[in-house]
Amino acid sequence: MKHITFHLDFVSPYAWLAFERMPEVLEGLSYTVQYRPVLLGALLQRDGNPGPAGIAAKREWTYRHVHWLGQSLGVPLDMPAEHPFNPLPLLRLALQCSDDGSINRFVAGTLLRHVWQGGQPALDAQRLEGLQQQLQGQLRTDDQAAQRAKDWLRANTDAAAAAGVFGVPAWEVDGRIFWGLDGLPMLRDYLAQAPWFDAAHWEELPRTPSGLKG
Repeated sequence: MKHITFHLDFVSPYAWLAFERMPEVLEGLSYTVQYRPVLLGALLQRDGNPGPAGIAAKREWTYRHVHWLGQSLGVPLDMPAEHPFNPLPLLRLALQCSDDGSINRFVAGTLLRHVWQGGQPALDAQRLEGLQQQLQGQLRTDDQAAQRAKDWLRANTDAAAAAGVFGVPAWEVDGRIFWGLDGLPMLRDYLAQAPWFDAAHWEELPRTPSGLKG
């Protein structure tokens, strides 16, 4: 049985789509999953990547694309009232439901639906109170819970970057990174032991020399 670490940030619409699609795409395979919240903005900053929201034309395309993908895949997706937004409050809230930096599927789904269903402001104070009520049975309430959540988010993001994660959604298994919603079929092939992964492709293809100098 393979173990998968699913790196996600609730600000990403592709993370929501991938979260919903993953059980169907991987149906019939034996695996376990850990959901690891990471700060996407920090990953992008490390690589000097502005992300889709940092390029006006790409931002417009992304919002059209993810909404079309949602209806195409049968996954309800409503743009929140404002996007992008600062996901830190949601990430830290999720990690207050954790004892080790990982969250369960219920917590991940609750946070993702909060953002991507209903078209409401993700950080509205009243909605955040309601979100805490939904998570009440999972939230740790000791004096150190909030600080632990901050520490885990930093550690998760650093570990993801060290593993080669450059965006979300990303799945880490056996030290290999599979990125993006369209990486799910490739992940399935790997878990199903497709022969392509036994060849030299994984190691040799990235060694293709660049034709750009300087």
